[in-house]
Amino acid sequence: MDVLLWLKYLFLGMVQGITEPIPVSSSGHLVIVQELMGLKQEGLFFEVLTNTASLFAIAVIYRQDIARLISSTVKFILTREKEYRSDFMFSLYVVIGTIPAALAAVLLKSQIEQFFSSIHTVSISLLVTGVALWLIRNLRGRKRDGDLSVRDALLVGLAQAVALIPGISRSGATVISSMAVGMKQETALRFSFMLYIPISVGGIILSVSDLTQIPERASMAVPYVLAFAASLVTTYFSMKWLMNVMAKGNLKYFAYYCFAVGILLLFIL
Repeated sequence: MDVLLWLKYLFLGMVQGITEPIPVSSSGHLVIVQELMGLKQEGLFFEVLTNTASLFAIAVIYRQDIARLISSTVKFILTREKEYRSDFMFSLYVVIGTIPAALAAVLLKSQIEQFFSSIHTVSISLLVTGVALWLIRNLRGRKRDGDLSVRDALLVGLAQAVALIPGISRSGATVISSMAVGMKQETALRFSFMLYIPISVGGIILSVSDLTQIPERASMAVPYVLAFAASLVTTYFSMKWLMNVMAKGNLKYFAYYCFAVGILLLFIL
């Protein structure tokens, strides 16, 4: 029984859960923390495991929106009634916005894995995220769910594809780009995390083969369960906190954080 190892994985799960929703890059923080604790994860399985927990937590928070969008989409396809068109189009834009990141993940999976070993890449990416957050800190868009376009969906989707690079926050990239194309903060947040759901499901599917390649799976069961549980719980509360931060327009504080951590990494690690 390696209690220290269990605690390390519990902490890793908490790091994933806290940083997944907020715009500071969960993948980048996992790289940093693993480096500091002397842990090395081969492949993408561990990140996908904890990301799956985050997916469940976010799905719970947005369960009503998800149910409404699915129901309205099916009803519009069957009846073509105007009352369901807005939700249908929003769902269609989520599909369109998912395509760039899905293609990038399938075509560049091995290259993405190589980035996970570079602290330097993470530090530069965090600084880039910080700059982007600073630039949009005062934006107050007007577009609501029913005002989006194919162009908006593609631009946000491209931003999500770029966020496959560790240190570039996925939520940050999608929220920033959503606000940059004129979405209201509430719509930007909702669209960002509706995009997160299919790309996360796709990541889970792509990582199935990695499960068979994990050494000592039996001995790692408890650490993985702890990491999963920690990520699930902390993601839920972190997402609730982000909603409150967005409502108050305080994204600039995340920019300060990205600047501080990015500069610290450049000079210390």
